[in-house]
Amino acid sequence: MTATKQLGQKPALFWAITEAGRAMTELGMSLPFRKFYGKTNGDGHPVVVLPGFMSSKRATAPLRKFLDHQGYTAYDWGLGRNYGKIEYQDQLVELVDELYEKHGTRVSLIGWSLGGVFAREIAKKRPNIIRQVITLGSPFRAVVKKNNATWLYTYASGGQKVEDIDPELIADLPNPAPVPTTAIYSKEDGVVPWQYCMEKEETAIHQNIQVRGSHLGLGVNPSVLHIIADRLLYASEDWQHFKAGSVLEDMFLYPSL
Repeated sequence: MTATKQLGQKPALFWAITEAGRAMTELGMSLPFRKFYGKTNGDGHPVVVLPGFMSSKRATAPLRKFLDHQGYTAYDWGLGRNYGKIEYQDQLVELVDELYEKHGTRVSLIGWSLGGVFAREIAKKRPNIIRQVITLGSPFRAVVKKNNATWLYTYASGGQKVEDIDPELIADLPNPAPVPTTAIYSKEDGVVPWQYCMEKEETAIHQNIQVRGSHLGLGVNPSVLHIIADRLLYASEDWQHFKAGSVLEDMFLYPSL
């Protein structure tokens, strides 16, 4: 699928002001889902979960617990709260190097929002040891464009604007890493424009999947958890596009498919 060309608008005000309430609903729905969702017999390979901007390991704890239950070895990114610092990249490369050496197998990366932007860049630097990348509402196609979190970045970075980041890095962000990548997005996202969270072009190893839900709830959204559980079953060599299990699932949970 080719992403729509109608880019540039902020998320609708309705989706923005209902973000917190919708995310809490998704969290509530995820509790019974995570309890009764069957195990997928994960192979134990390491999976690093990167939090979104201004988030920390507390926000990703439910997702990491779900991954452990599915049979994987889940890791927090280990850098505390995500303030969007460029130097995180080098530290994260060191982390995946260590995990690859420790486990003797490739590492999967799951990045939520800004965490997904970092995940893609790490995979570009270490494609030989990254198994796959999954992004959750990550605006990698236009980090400097208008969204409802830009002001927060400016505040947290001491006045540095997003557009002040290295222009070469900014120009490279939309380019996908040469590893299997799943870009999950929601048209009800109240924080970043959903069009920026998609690959411009899908390929044999790059897929966009639309879900229904909030930005803040993507890490606990049952539909997203199902996609993640399915994706992690595949290695780089046998990876294939995700497919809905039924017509109803396609229609109500994954409209883009």
